[in-house]
Amino acid sequence: MHALFIKMLNMSVSAAVLALAVMVLRLALRKAPKWMRCALWALVGVRLLLPVTIPSPASVYSLVGAPTDDSGSVEYFRYTGREVKPMVSFDTVRVGLPAGNSVTVAQVPGTDMVMKERTSSKYLPLVEEIWAYGAAVMGACALYSYLRLRRRVRACVDTGGGVMLCDDIDAPFILGVIRPKIYLPSALSQPALDCVIAHERAHLRRRDHWWKPLGFALLTVHWFNPALWLAYILLCRDIELACDEAVVRDMAPRERADYSQALLDCSAPRRVITACPLAFGEVGIKQRVKSVLKYKKPAFWLVLLAVVTVAAAAVVFLTG
Repeated sequence: MHALFIKMLNMSVSAAVLALAVMVLRLALRKAPKWMRCALWALVGVRLLLPVTIPSPASVYSLVGAPTDDSGSVEYFRYTGREVKPMVSFDTVRVGLPAGNSVTVAQVPGTDMVMKERTSSKYLPLVEEIWAYGAAVMGACALYSYLRLRRRVRACVDTGGGVMLCDDIDAPFILGVIRPKIYLPSALSQPALDCVIAHERAHLRRRDHWWKPLGFALLTVHWFNPALWLAYILLCRDIELACDEAVVRDMAPRERADYSQALLDCSAPRRVITACPLAFGEVGIKQRVKSVLKYKKPAFWLVLLAVVTVAAAAVVFLTG
């Protein structure tokens, strides 16, 4: 069990490295199609799901000479059965202590600085317990939020086509994974209604009602990793930007203005990070309105560059 936990920690750190790289790449590709950003985040998900890597001389870990385990995955920590050993590249020396005792430390070459090479595993069961409690709390909160929302939409009117009207909600959203439904506020005006339905159906075509809960499930497992919290927040924003782009791609300027107005009318405050639902006006309204109004079809060379960048990132960061 301890070895599996250490394996999970190594995968989490590797995914954090990839997530930071994606944050840089998404800025470099800000004029590329927004779905490319989602493809980059998908690489982070793959890194979190796959316990093994394919060997490659082009891997970033091969280039820096990082230590790997038998599966080819990079090791930041190693469990030997008695201790958790950080994989540091310092020179190991023996330092004498009074009464004839000695301790192994790691000395930074060229300096007088020393650090312990081995961290005792006696605290490992406590760390695992804290991790389990944290994951359980996140899972329980997600379940409570889902069931609470289910109760709110219990009294709704089915208008056909998987679209439900409800008096007890303030913003449109999709709820459900196996049989998703589009829930709309009863007071929504007709011009906004058409834009909202087009947006939510684009979500369904892209299977975003699967990818967002999957991302939250991975975050629940790796809740201790701040880089992955930021990655999940940016993923939610990029999902909405990509969906907006898919809807307004063939719209006239006047229709885009109506769509932007619908975003403003349906904007909702975001209080917590959630697994569901996919709410129409939940995240990044200001950025989304600007993106909609300034949308221009990207040039072919830019799309090609983005595809090559995603492929290169997969080779560099998903191999060992």
